[in-house]
Amino acid sequence: MSVLIIKNIPMEGPGTIEDYLREKRIPYRVAEFSKGDRPITVDDYTHLVIMGGPMAVYEMDRYPYLKDEAKLIEDFVKKGRAVLGVCLGAQMLAHVLGARVYPGDVREIGWYKVELTEEGLKDPAIKELEIDGSGRAEVFQWHGDTFDLPEGAKRIASSEAYPNQAFVYNNNVYALQFHIEVTPEIIRKWFEHEEDTDRALQMVRHAEEIFKDYLQRAMGFYRSFFQ
Repeated sequence: MSVLIIKNIPMEGPGTIEDYLREKRIPYRVAEFSKGDRPITVDDYTHLVIMGGPMAVYEMDRYPYLKDEAKLIEDFVKKGRAVLGVCLGAQMLAHVLGARVYPGDVREIGWYKVELTEEGLKDPAIKELEIDGSGRAEVFQWHGDTFDLPEGAKRIASSEAYPNQAFVYNNNVYALQFHIEVTPEIIRKWFEHEEDTDRALQMVRHAEEIFKDYLQRAMGFYRSFFQ
């Protein structure tokens, strides 16, 4: 097993995903696409992880490296390899699978509850995010865009504001609009330039309060995805 991780901007790294890979001694490589770092071949990797970023799928002319990224994602999917897309990564997956990606009606920034669908509760990876049999997961969000459900994909998480919070395709390709990889320190850095300091402190404080359980649920997802 070997994992390729795509970073779209330096500040949005793999967080606890990388912690898991290190703990399990799973070989991985982080490719900084915004800095021109590209893998020579995808044949060396069994898994692909695509991280987030503030750019949009429909801004590929402004961020040309997203075109290379889309081709690489398509290659992994066609070869039947496991793929995980987070936030922008999820939107890139939706795009590659033929679905529309577009601005949503509201921006979600902070901690939100999402409903796990019937298909989601049957899925061994996404079910790990469930809180105490409630059928819901609490997740950290930072996005304004959304996507339609690709043909052949199963919706596994949803909310009133955004029906498509997560999907799985071919049982090994996962798209998560939310961030399960964050730590309190990552959230603190993301809010460094936030003008509403009280809100920022509240977000970080809540992250610290729930992080032990949040990490445990994320690790359960990683165990299933990387097995």
